[in-house]
Amino acid sequence: MEVTDQDFTAIRSVIEHQLAAFQQDDAQSAFTLASPAIQEQFQNPENFLRMVSISYPAVYRPRSVFFEKITTIQDNITQPVLLLAPDGIPLRALYFMEKQADDTWRINGCILVSVEAESFGN
Repeated sequence: MEVTDQDFTAIRSVIEHQLAAFQQDDAQSAFTLASPAIQEQFQNPENFLRMVSISYPAVYRPRSVFFEKITTIQDNITQPVLLLAPDGIPLRALYFMEKQADDTWRINGCILVSVEAESFGN
């Protein structure tokens, strides 16, 4: 799938809006940016926010956020984002993005992977 500059901008905007919603504990706004499959999995905004706050503290309350170059992982359009977790540990969040029928983008999952110290430049 070809990703345009408009897509890059839209994807970044979706993730930024969700991160901002988490900062405000705005469960409803954060939930609306998740894909239909994620919404179905968690049933309601409160369950979703609770899961993120417990399992993904780096996403829920990042100290810093840095967007990297979009890539494709196993046919998924993936936006890597460098996050500084609340405890100061750097992590890379891989956001799997899904284009909807109306051409909007939604977040279809996120995994956190550790960042090797050398990637920050010694």
